[in-house]
Amino acid sequence: MADEKNDIETGSRPVPDTDTSWNEEVIVARELQHRNTILHKLRQGEEWLDAKMGIETRGIDRIPDEERRPPSIWNVFFLWWSLNMHVGVLPLGILGPEFGLSLNQSVAASVVGIILGALCTSYTGTLGPKLGLRAVATSRYSFGFWGAKICSVLNVIIGGGYMVVNLVVVGQVLSAVSDYKLTITVGIVIIAVVGYVVSLFGFRVVHTFEKYWWMLTLVLMLVLLGQIAPYVDASIVPQGDTDLSLAGNFLTILAINFSNSSGWCSIASDYYVNYPSKTPSWKIFALTFWGIVIPTTLVTVTGCCLSNAAITAAVPRFAEAYGDHGLGGLIRETYHPIGWSKFCLVILMFSVLGNNVANAYSSGLSLQLLGHYFHAVPRFLWSLVWVVVVAVLAIAGQEHLSTIVSNFVSLLGYWTISFTLVLLVEDQWFRRREGYNLLVWDQPSKLPIGAAAVTALLAGYLAGGVSGMSQTWYIGPIAAKFGGTGGDVGIYLSAVFTLIVYPPLRGFERSKTGR
Repeated sequence: MADEKNDIETGSRPVPDTDTSWNEEVIVARELQHRNTILHKLRQGEEWLDAKMGIETRGIDRIPDEERRPPSIWNVFFLWWSLNMHVGVLPLGILGPEFGLSLNQSVAASVVGIILGALCTSYTGTLGPKLGLRAVATSRYSFGFWGAKICSVLNVIIGGGYMVVNLVVVGQVLSAVSDYKLTITVGIVIIAVVGYVVSLFGFRVVHTFEKYWWMLTLVLMLVLLGQIAPYVDASIVPQGDTDLSLAGNFLTILAINFSNSSGWCSIASDYYVNYPSKTPSWKIFALTFWGIVIPTTLVTVTGCCLSNAAITAAVPRFAEAYGDHGLGGLIRETYHPIGWSKFCLVILMFSVLGNNVANAYSSGLSLQLLGHYFHAVPRFLWSLVWVVVVAVLAIAGQEHLSTIVSNFVSLLGYWTISFTLVLLVEDQWFRRREGYNLLVWDQPSKLPIGAAAVTALLAGYLAGGVSGMSQTWYIGPIAAKFGGTGGDVGIYLSAVFTLIVYPPLRGFERSKTGR
């Protein structure tokens, strides 16, 4: 036990050997399963699935060093290729020309946003091997036991939003394959079911699946880029009314791409908890950063080129296909001849599986963190509920893909930047010397109260995000200064307010509570 305690105390003084309650949350969940007939049956069902199919039964529990079974360190890099090398990322590039930007401006805004967002995800990912905890469980050391539940809910919403986009795009693609005889709804249901089944098998299968799935998609994306390239006209000037409104549109596209890349910050460490605690943080950071930046940039730039040809240059056959059948119709028209096009569409339809699998897996874990009864319900059931809800939302919103992407995705950035900065300040400032007592990760009375972190999050979102947001339904007073549809500067303001509020409040909280 002494060796275990020294292992789980990261960079801090040893924990007294009398403390043996490090798995209290797991014990409570098991007791609930034993007392409640329904929960007991669900647990038995999960164990049966594990015995027959090898699904993962470990939920949010912390993984000690001696129980970790790490895959290759290169999986950290290739994981992100599968998560981002898919047809669902193309809409991010489509938006630039829709906002009136030139091809060069669209690409520049997208790439800068991708890089800045990847920095957030790369940092939070380093906490996975260090602590052996899932991302939202890690946030308990700043947000507290109860405040971290807010992070759980937001994490579930983020994953759901991205999956809605993926499902709608896949629905359009399948409809295009069938010569528009099948409805978009059929594709949504098919890919939702397949993604859920793969997510059941847990960490090892997810890592193996993600390691290889992106390769064929990469080839098809390069072919797509090559076949649309002759129709791209980079010389067409931007379409904004004024230089200020164009600057606002540029910032909005940057914010959308930032939000996409930073949206992984609250789940990244979920996939790193099996790596040893002594794994160099710089390796995790670098492999995550480039694993996000390279594939996301390639797919997004391809989307910019597709949009340039269909919207900016308005090549008749592309403009007609996009106007009548959305992104699926545009891709079908770009690939040629038609037999090759349909083959590519079928493969691209399944390219979103890597992304959907990860979202379903992590959303199930996040729901378990909402309380002991939530923890007692097996992950596979929570993932099923989540997938059903998301599929219903995708079916309902299938005619409004661009609106979903431009409005929903940028909203996420206000939360992800605050979440990242709170964890960064806590880790690098307040716990730089004393580290983390990982024996208390599930004990509310020994964790921080979380008032400082929750206040900083609210300040960042409400004072910064709301005043700087530019959405279809609301333009904040600062965003409105750019004229036209405004310029989304919410992420920058959220960052400023978070950094202003959190350090002093957290210092005060620690001085009064000692936690």
